Amino acid sequence: MMRIFLFLATNLAIILVASVTLSLLGLGGIHDGQGGMNLPALLVFCAIIGFAGSFISLFMSKWLAKRGTGTRIIEKPQNRQEQWLMDTVAELAREAGIGMPEVGIFPSRASNAFATGWNRNNSLVAVSDGMLQRFSPQEVRAVMAHEIGHVANGDMVTLTLIQGVVNTFVMFFARIIGNFVDRAVFKNDSGRPGLGYFIATIFAEIILGILAMIIVMWFSRQREFRADAAAAQLTGAGGMIAALERLRAEQGIPVEMPGELKAFGINANMKNGLAGLLMSHPPLEQRIEALRRGSFR
Repeated sequence: MMRIFLFLATNLAIILVASVTLSLLGLGGIHDGQGGMNLPALLVFCAIIGFAGSFISLFMSKWLAKRGTGTRIIEKPQNRQEQWLMDTVAELAREAGIGMPEVGIFPSRASNAFATGWNRNNSLVAVSDGMLQRFSPQEVRAVMAHEIGHVANGDMVTLTLIQGVVNTFVMFFARIIGNFVDRAVFKNDSGRPGLGYFIATIFAEIILGILAMIIVMWFSRQREFRADAAAAQLTGAGGMIAALERLRAEQGIPVEMPGELKAFGINANMKNGLAGLLMSHPPLEQRIEALRRGSFR
């Protein structure tokens, strides 16, 4: 129930902000009353909604991550393992030149970890208890370095901006297509959008959204190579290769991460072919080979 409430409240807030901003800019409706569209107003409207959604998600990312994964933040280490984890993250963060992140452990038998947060000095890194149980300290340290690399590289903000741009153009072109179909196919000459407009816009958003997701996921995969490179610089390539080899050996274990956090984890169930275009992570074999060649893209 709370999840539905937050979803509706967030979308209502976006709509209100978009309406107020359009009024302040003196822009009228996106339809000109004669069957055409006010393209400047439409572009601004789409940009506001597209970027607002992305940035709201970014600013709420830590809150959502903690609740979505059941992450327990280590406020005061309760045992030697937690103390070691805190000390390791503190050392890596200092070497990477970022503020000390919050450190957490989330319940999952799968070996995984993630980083999120809206800036370099206000982030969260977390590791699954399954990874802590099965990985060696050297491998866990390399994984933490990978996540610190995401934070230091500003990957969360970069993906937010990319997502905002693609959101904007998906909405923009979907509405242009919807207006064209409404007039040309449904023969709507009323000057106002009809049923055909809304139906065509929805279908266009679905198709364009899939194409846009391919672009976003390509950037996400390149970001993984950069985070691996950061880990290699912080801990040595050997530790990162060993961690990835261990992940490859455990690929049969499902990756239990909420959909919105998969792009921020170190591990994801990779696929080949067309489905691979929609994966947030490149195949482990490619990442291992890049580290061995020293070519981190």
